[in-house]
Amino acid sequence: MHDRCDAFSIRRYVPRDREAVWSLHNEVLHTAGAHLGNGQWDDDLHDIEGPYLENRGEFLVGETNGKLVAMGAVKKTGADAAEIKRMRVESRFRGRSFGKRMLSLLEERAADLGYSLLRLDTSLGQTAARSLYEKNGYRETEHGRIGHLECVFMEKGIGRSRG
Repeated sequence: MHDRCDAFSIRRYVPRDREAVWSLHNEVLHTAGAHLGNGQWDDDLHDIEGPYLENRGEFLVGETNGKLVAMGAVKKTGADAAEIKRMRVESRFRGRSFGKRMLSLLEERAADLGYSLLRLDTSLGQTAARSLYEKNGYRETEHGRIGHLECVFMEKGIGRSRG
């Protein structure tokens, strides 16, 4: 699974990506003011294979010039539902459609895996992320808190069951 354009390619996560994924995760959340600190809520990033690749999910990474600059995942939450998780694009690469391309491939992969509903959450302060999701058909379902962050929860129907 590859998507190549403008020296940006998207592929499936492999174990050698672990350190780069961890660095990207922390850098992006710190820059966005959305970092909760490291804790048990990050356990999935220390065992990507278990909750994602071995559990009817997906974890993709995006590279440019051999450097990991984007990532995103699909995590099973039910028989027909999954969650978009860990969407990150390094700050200096924003505005180049890397996030849009990552989201599109994750949605395609989720549909291939048989999901008909995708959910996600993002903090209210992450306006670029919210805009990306809204432009791609996600609708707000509720507001709430995750740690100290005020968040919006969103969902989108996908796949064959959309009619």
